[in-house]
Amino acid sequence: MAEAADFQGTSPPPARRWLRRAGALLAGAPLLAGVLQLPAAPSAHASAQLSVRAASDSGTVAVSLDSFSPSAPSDGDTLTVAGTVTNKGKQAVTAAHVDLRVGPELNTRSAIDTVAGRTGFVPGADGSEVGGKYVQKFATLAPGVAQHFSISVPVDKLNLGADGVYGFSVSLSGQTSAQPWDQVLGIQHTFLPWQPAEADKKTKTTYLWPLVSTVHVTAETGPGEQQTPVFLNDDLAKDIAPGGRLEQMLSLGKDLDVTWVIDPDLLASVDAMTRSYRIRRHGGTPVAGTHQAAAKQWLAELQQAVAGKEVVALPFADPDLASLAHGGTSVTGSLSQLKDATDVAASTVETVLHVKPSTDFAWPVNGAVDPSIVKVATSAGADKIIARSDSLQETGGLTYTPSAARPIGGGTTAVVADARLSTAFEDDLTQAGATTLAVQQFLAQSLELDGQTGKQRSIVVAPQRMPTASQAQAMAQALTVLQQSAWSQSQDLAAAAKAKPDPSATTQVPSTADYPSALRRQQLGRSAFVAIARTQDKVDNFKVVLTDESRVVTPFGRAMNREMSTSWRGRDGDAESFRNGVEAYLDDLSEQVKLIDKSETKLSGRSATIPVTVQNNLIQGVDHLVLRLTSTNPTRLKIGGKAYAEQPVTVSGGHSQSVKFATSANANGRVTVVAQLYTQDGQEYGTPVTFDVKVTEITATVMLVIGAGVLLLVLAGFRMYTQRKRAAARERAEAGQQDGDDPSSPGESGEAGKARESDEAHEIPEAGEASEAGEAGETGDEPEHQEPENLQGPPDRLKKESGTRHRADDPEQPSDPTPDTAAESADPSGTGEKVDR
Repeated sequence: MAEAADFQGTSPPPARRWLRRAGALLAGAPLLAGVLQLPAAPSAHASAQLSVRAASDSGTVAVSLDSFSPSAPSDGDTLTVAGTVTNKGKQAVTAAHVDLRVGPELNTRSAIDTVAGRTGFVPGADGSEVGGKYVQKFATLAPGVAQHFSISVPVDKLNLGADGVYGFSVSLSGQTSAQPWDQVLGIQHTFLPWQPAEADKKTKTTYLWPLVSTVHVTAETGPGEQQTPVFLNDDLAKDIAPGGRLEQMLSLGKDLDVTWVIDPDLLASVDAMTRSYRIRRHGGTPVAGTHQAAAKQWLAELQQAVAGKEVVALPFADPDLASLAHGGTSVTGSLSQLKDATDVAASTVETVLHVKPSTDFAWPVNGAVDPSIVKVATSAGADKIIARSDSLQETGGLTYTPSAARPIGGGTTAVVADARLSTAFEDDLTQAGATTLAVQQFLAQSLELDGQTGKQRSIVVAPQRMPTASQAQAMAQALTVLQQSAWSQSQDLAAAAKAKPDPSATTQVPSTADYPSALRRQQLGRSAFVAIARTQDKVDNFKVVLTDESRVVTPFGRAMNREMSTSWRGRDGDAESFRNGVEAYLDDLSEQVKLIDKSETKLSGRSATIPVTVQNNLIQGVDHLVLRLTSTNPTRLKIGGKAYAEQPVTVSGGHSQSVKFATSANANGRVTVVAQLYTQDGQEYGTPVTFDVKVTEITATVMLVIGAGVLLLVLAGFRMYTQRKRAAARERAEAGQQDGDDPSSPGESGEAGKARESDEAHEIPEAGEASEAGEAGETGDEPEHQEPENLQGPPDRLKKESGTRHRADDPEQPSDPTPDTAAESADPSGTGEKVDR
């Protein structure tokens, strides 16, 4: 057929079908003339036809076509159609029967679209009943009850003409009590592709088979050297488990001739699951993942499936090119993120799958392109853009769908996927009836495209990025038929991109203003790229102090790639939460290297040292750090002889390091000091620590006062010592006098005793006795022959005088020294003195 009919309303068919279709048109002319000559007043037959149509439009009975086999029959085949009919009305349907109807051949792709969107029965357009024994009857259809049907008919009984696409319908006819005549009460339209012989020139068809998922892995890693990854949830395990979406994509795709389009992030995530990993829990500690076996099996099967097949690697995490082009290019560093994601793609695929992928294809969302998207895509190294025909539309009046490859300037090729074929499986296909209709319409469009012209063309099909399991099953069912059909042959994407472009095909990329508004509303805003750039700056500031920067650069680099993922479209809240989580985790890691808070420090001297402690709670060591200590009042307190001083810092993992700074004080008072870590390139690192230093300088006057006080203490001690010694001597003398007066004493008597007393009285006094005499009021020299009158007094007096001696068991006297008095040093503090905290 002529593709111009899809765009301009004309349909010049190819020579192969023109005569046949013209003959059909001429054969229908008498019928058309009869219709045009009908009288104004409807006849009884016309009224019946109108009532039939009205009943059909009401949808009294729902017809579901659950299977259509074979989907593209050949000569000698038997077509089997099965499904269910359900009475949706309130009255029972009697004399019900299911019929098959073959409609006219459809001449354009637009005609297929029209039939697919039509509901209800239209006489003539829906053809006549096959009839005969190829009918299934039901005596009664009760309201709300579904009845199964299955009808098999040899293809040669369908009276098909030459090859082409025919409308095909399954109808339910019957009667109700309100309308007791035979009428069509329900109908389902579909298509019958008919190509019994090999086409002269088969269409080369490339089908992209995408293995793409949402973001699953966070930037967090578990404690220890292994860097155990932490997953957002356990959804990926469900997808790769038997029956899951990704498991279905793999098990179905391995038997098809397709081009695998893979997001390396998916491979990296599943590969991480083969080892120890953890799952984040809301408000709790992550728990260990347990699906290692499923991950290993899925990867092993994928390695076998892609062996020898074409593999296209998207940039890591499938960045949203349109969002980047429309909101990220004004943010510094955004294009670098795309380049990094592209650079790591090939190595990731090769490491996991052991195949060398192609990385020169870019795939914007839904194939929608504009000049800014093309510019962004090519900036990362891609020279082929997978677009779609509803974006890069034909405006040159072509009567057919041209080949996919289009040169769009600058050495870039747009590989334009067919929009009708690419969107054929985007509906909800969980019901068998919906799947059957989608498969038949896809095959009809493919066959109709092949018959448009005698030229052989290369057609690309780019389905939705993340098909559901049911959509994948429908895609595989349609592809299986297509690859066995008589009108199509498989081709790799690289070959389609290299195919000779049609000189009449459009190469004009639509303007940015023409980008679909529905897609624009879903894309990431500029604020997202600002947040990504801020995180990148923090990573750059953090990595320079690490001894092994790869432990931070790699996980956070991949996390920032994930922040740009196409999978965030329509999920603004989730996207923002992920970005905030990445940045918060980075902040937490950076804060593991910090200064310990200090309280007020006292300096008692002209010079001292101030220690500042740097703590490293990371597993790895840090270096290339500089600690700066700054005095806010260098006139009073200097650090290292100036306003500030710096020292390099190196701290092992899990340790702390005390850095000491020499200080000198010029005046007393309180000075605020600021400690701040810096990277070697002068960037501040971490939060500064501020504390006060109280200076109490010791002057010469103070030293004199302290010295005089010490001297007085020494003299006082010496005086107390002499007083005690003299008191002891008196006690001994008094004791001897008492012994001499006692008549019964066997001691000395008479002149001998007097001589001894005289000698004692004339003994030279010990040191200190002269001062005691002064205290007693004596002013002159002691006489040579003074009588010891004080030794001859009554006993009471002797007791009183001897009582002045301090004994160990006597009460403490005011003149006694304070016990345990520590001696204090009068020397000034030295340079290496430890400061008080």
